[in-house]
Amino acid sequence: MRYRRMPIEAESPEQLGYGRIRCNLAESSVTDASLADVVIAADLGGLVLQYGDHLGLPELREAIAADAPGVVADDVMVTPGAVAALFLLHTSLLEPGDHIVVARPNYATNVETPRAIGASVSFLELSHDEGWAVDPDRIAALMTPRTKLVSLTTPHNPTGSTLDLPTLQAVIDLVERRGARLLVDETYREMTFDGPLPVAASLSPSVVSVSSLSKTYGLPGIRIGWAVTRDVEFGARLLAAKEQVLISGSLVDETIALAALRRRAVWLPSILGRIDAAFATTARWMDGHEHLEWVAPRGGVVGFPRIRASSRVDVDAFYNVLFEEHGTIVGPGHWFEQPREHFRLGYGWPGPDELRDGLAAIDAALAATAGTAR
Repeated sequence: MRYRRMPIEAESPEQLGYGRIRCNLAESSVTDASLADVVIAADLGGLVLQYGDHLGLPELREAIAADAPGVVADDVMVTPGAVAALFLLHTSLLEPGDHIVVARPNYATNVETPRAIGASVSFLELSHDEGWAVDPDRIAALMTPRTKLVSLTTPHNPTGSTLDLPTLQAVIDLVERRGARLLVDETYREMTFDGPLPVAASLSPSVVSVSSLSKTYGLPGIRIGWAVTRDVEFGARLLAAKEQVLISGSLVDETIALAALRRRAVWLPSILGRIDAAFATTARWMDGHEHLEWVAPRGGVVGFPRIRASSRVDVDAFYNVLFEEHGTIVGPGHWFEQPREHFRLGYGWPGPDELRDGLAAIDAALAATAGTAR
């Protein structure tokens, strides 16, 4: 494995230091919850700290499976965050020289882990000018007889674009015909503005769905994600990988996660309401913006605006002024192997005042650096 530290992690808010940030518009989740928000529903005092079920707490897996008709608890494997599910999936499926097709831009792990393995990566290059749309015919043209995996995300990080059901089904049909698998990273699934698609793994044994509690529920600190597959043989391979790396997960984290999911019916409407309000604020700010343009997100809590070429902004100076003079950060395009004229704008994590202040800081930094590019 040829590991390389990813910029999105090395330059993340937690590595920079939250205390140095006044307005954090780089996050890709809702506001982080506190332990008090969930622990009141979890009996942690009586918890015996033994090894847990290797697939994950059975009641937790049942709660996850209940959201996907046709999926049962044993189709679910709980992992320490979605990132671990992605790592275990890639290392279970791919060997050096295997080929995958990955949508780009993408969350860095979906690109970097296959590279570290030595797989050959072809990119389905998504485009702002094409609305970040996924074209199944372009995926088909990129596939080869060595293609083991096609990797997509919906809602998409960092753009907030979404797949529709006919497009998803067309890609599923394609990988089934070609003898490959489809990974759908659906961490933001419950945040889809028009209502979520079915859990993709429920539609075919050739699909693996990955998700977590980190983004929608603001619980990244308990490190709970999962992989779902109805392919029993491949599920056993994923479990073998987990056992060799972890044996089992944290019973403390899994018990807290179960308590959170049991409160989903109460929490989720409130969370979605806060997302709607934050998106409305951000969309009004973006409407007719002098220096920025975007494809409006259709889900999640992030967008991927770009600085207009006509503004001639010195991009490096913009990021420097934004942080050094205004204490505000966003996710620069190079986090996603994209030009730095793009940046990920996270509108779901900050509170209303911090969001408005951060947007004003972006305006000020753009005004200060417009017309300065050489």
